[in-house]
Amino acid sequence: MSESLTNDTKAILLLCGFFGEKRVEKPLSLGEYTVLARWLKNNNMYPRDLLQEENAIVASRGSGIEEIRLKSLLDRGFVLGVAVEEWKRNGIWVLSRSDSDYPTRYKKRLGEKSPPILYGVGDRSLLKGGGLAMVGSRNVDREGEDFTRRVAEMCATRGMPVVSGAARGVDRIAMVAALEARGIAIGVLAGDLLKKSVEKDYRNAISEGRLLLISPYNPNAPFSVGAAMGRNKLVYSMSSYCLVVSSDYEKGGTWAGAKEELKRKKPLPVFVRSGDNVPKGNLELLKLGAAVWPKSIDRDSFYQELKRSFFKSKSIQPVENLLPLDFKDEDSSKKDTMKNRVSVPKVPSSIYQAVLPVILGALREPMSSKDLAAKLDVGKGQLDKWLKRAVDEDKKVVKLKGPVRYQSVDSLESST
Repeated sequence: MSESLTNDTKAILLLCGFFGEKRVEKPLSLGEYTVLARWLKNNNMYPRDLLQEENAIVASRGSGIEEIRLKSLLDRGFVLGVAVEEWKRNGIWVLSRSDSDYPTRYKKRLGEKSPPILYGVGDRSLLKGGGLAMVGSRNVDREGEDFTRRVAEMCATRGMPVVSGAARGVDRIAMVAALEARGIAIGVLAGDLLKKSVEKDYRNAISEGRLLLISPYNPNAPFSVGAAMGRNKLVYSMSSYCLVVSSDYEKGGTWAGAKEELKRKKPLPVFVRSGDNVPKGNLELLKLGAAVWPKSIDRDSFYQELKRSFFKSKSIQPVENLLPLDFKDEDSSKKDTMKNRVSVPKVPSSIYQAVLPVILGALREPMSSKDLAAKLDVGKGQLDKWLKRAVDEDKKVVKLKGPVRYQSVDSLESST
């Protein structure tokens, strides 16, 4: 296997990866891996621990995954090694949720639904994401094409990444237009990663660090409608805003993805193209909470106008940094109204809320309540009450067994 892969990533690849071999056992689905990952967290174990046979046997019993299946998947080291070398020769890198440069946006927005494995080509620094997701139908009309190009070029000139699924139609038009204007683009693919990485429209941009292509699917896997539906949430979660150029009504991936995002508890600002000739889906998305894309935007204050337009359409007063972007806002110095406001520190509602950040900071590593009480110089009885609340109500601390210890959820998630 490639030395660049951590043991955690090797284990997750063995469990969830497809390598093109004639396999007997089916790799774990996202749901199955989630169950296994939960069990590992609760027992203070890591994916790499499953590379030891005795741990795999115990994990099988605890997670409910058949022992013969788990052991068979983990026993694919040779096949994995061959696959990794092929990916490496083609410039493809692999990340798992245990890696430090795995997209933070996915962990925060998708949690356990974030893909266990990501394959990619291009500059990993672009994984921080941000920018405008541009999505739409494959069979977009001429008016929609022209609109897509204008917006993508505007993003490029203002340093805003364009995020898309890189499929035929709006997705590809947006990406190519942004790249031709010397901008940055991020493509979240539903297949054909290896094939697309060598296409002439993309090769130079990848080598120049202006294009990142990623996919949760094997680099040799072909495009499929089912995979496209599954990657919609990855396009949205990689972005700060979304623009639906053209959408059918109640059918197709564009409609499904936008509807899914708008129904989230904390959705992204979703804009739609308006006008006399837009598809019915665009109009129906407005009823679900989307906003009309501004008819005109001053290129010199693109970021601010985009944010103001969304809040204005919702009759909401914009708040500074409510929707932070991951790219440089060159006009931020012009915001005098927000700059002169006095910041009032938020007072914790209880002593528990005040000490919780301290507890979480101390529990980056597993610790017994006795040791934690001594470290924080607080009575064990009171600390036990706070820990119980942090575990049962806030779900920010996990109680580990054998022996009983506690650890913050965030520190556990970074390793699975």
